[in-house]
Amino acid sequence: MNVRNQRRVVARSFNVGIDRVKLDPGKLTEIKEAITKADLKSLISTGAISIIKKKGHSKVRSRKIKIQKSKGRRKGIGSKKGRKTSRSPRKKFWMASIRAQRKFIKQLKTKGVITKPVYRDIYRKTKSNRFRSIRLIKLYLEDNNLTNKNATKKKK
Repeated sequence: MNVRNQRRVVARSFNVGIDRVKLDPGKLTEIKEAITKADLKSLISTGAISIIKKKGHSKVRSRKIKIQKSKGRRKGIGSKKGRKTSRSPRKKFWMASIRAQRKFIKQLKTKGVITKPVYRDIYRKTKSNRFRSIRLIKLYLEDNNLTNKNATKKKK
């Protein structure tokens, strides 16, 4: 028995897919005789035609994983997608390093370890990315003898 049209009409009127329309095999003759939408709706109320409910996706596993990630788990090398710079942008990395360097040279200036002209020189060099870290600033100062020896000694 060909009841393709009836399935199509029911699917269209209830806004579901054709596969979700289930027909009772014992009442196929009644279904085939139904032509109008009203006939098909009456068959739905009697139970000859039924619409299968949509299956949902359980969020239990995803919620569990989210809790673990908030604790810092599941974030190893194998779980990372994207480049290092896509996870934390280059600009943020730059801002963190430049702020640390500027803070360090400011401390040196206030303590009197370096003079104002030396401070300005190092400030410009840090701005142009000459030093990668504070350690390299210290090395530069030592190599070029730019520190005041008297200021570094502690008074007793």
